[in-house]
Amino acid sequence: MAKRKKVFVSGCFDMLHSGHIAFFEEASQYGDLYVGLGADKTVFDLKNRKTVYSQDERLYMIKALKFVKEAWINSGSGILDFEEDIKALKPDILFVNEDGDSASKKVLCKKYGIEYVTSKRIPKEGLPERSTTGIRSTNKIPYRLDLAGGWLDQPYVSKYYPGSVITISIEPDREFNNRSGMSSSTRAKAIEIWGYRIPDDDPEKLAKLLFSYENPPGKKEISGSQDSIGIVFPGLSKMYYNGKYWPEKIESVNDDKILDWIESHLHFLPLSPREYDYDVLAGTNINEANAKALAVATEKTWEAIMKMDAEAFGRYFRESFEAQIKMFPNMVNDDILTTIDSVKDRALGWKLSGAGGGGYLVLVSRNSIPGTFRIRIRRGE
Repeated sequence: MAKRKKVFVSGCFDMLHSGHIAFFEEASQYGDLYVGLGADKTVFDLKNRKTVYSQDERLYMIKALKFVKEAWINSGSGILDFEEDIKALKPDILFVNEDGDSASKKVLCKKYGIEYVTSKRIPKEGLPERSTTGIRSTNKIPYRLDLAGGWLDQPYVSKYYPGSVITISIEPDREFNNRSGMSSSTRAKAIEIWGYRIPDDDPEKLAKLLFSYENPPGKKEISGSQDSIGIVFPGLSKMYYNGKYWPEKIESVNDDKILDWIESHLHFLPLSPREYDYDVLAGTNINEANAKALAVATEKTWEAIMKMDAEAFGRYFRESFEAQIKMFPNMVNDDILTTIDSVKDRALGWKLSGAGGGGYLVLVSRNSIPGTFRIRIRRGE
């Protein structure tokens, strides 16, 4: 009789639901299943929120499942908190779901000679497809991504050279990581004042209200207004800044043809979390030449989108990102650059959703890219 393979999975597995059970069942078809749980502190550091159930309670529930041979709390920290544990276990397979797919895990598997398998995410027959995000809330407050020009909404940048920021409002189909550049902190403030959906009112009025609420008098570091505008305004938005916190002009586009085109060309690749003591403002190089380069690349990105020119979109999307890096070198690190190198031959352009990791590498491509996911842009009524 052939020896059964060892299959390892790792995750938070908070708010245990049928989607988790189906995932374990699918993984167990490859061999004996071992589960590593993220410690409470690890989950908090990665997601900036406490777990609903403690690590001891989560471990008790996981161990009780018939598909699981053994389970434990991972001994490390960060997104690869299980590295020491798999060195001891020596699994044959690392099994991940689509949300947990990452380049760093693939590199780790190659290092230790472990087969990397991604779940097909098949719900149990007769049961609905479940995810923690869907259960956590029916929240309709969107996220926001800046496509180009980010930082020009800060007066300490646009005072050198005025320019635009381009954003899209993104449907909350998944729970994007906190501190990932998807405006999760501004979104949290929107939830505090509005609950689970944006009121039916003038969008600029609502965006100003949200911006003011997030930045009360005396706040030391002011969040850029592109965050509140990008969340409140549906579709595609372009804001022109000239040395002030609020833009002189806001353009909003809700043409389905253009929004569909953007959706079909954007691919999100999850990155490893940023360091806890990370400081994006260290070693900045903000001057007229660099601010102008960002402003020019952003205008060309907008022109490419309006023409639905994929080649130009990718080029200037990337040039906008490169202009950001010239002013804020700490936006990238060696891990991020390695990830970019691994996928750039399949993309027309790329940028980070945020800075320093913890978020997503956003790729422009006509074709699907393994390990990535797509988003839906929120439409106007």
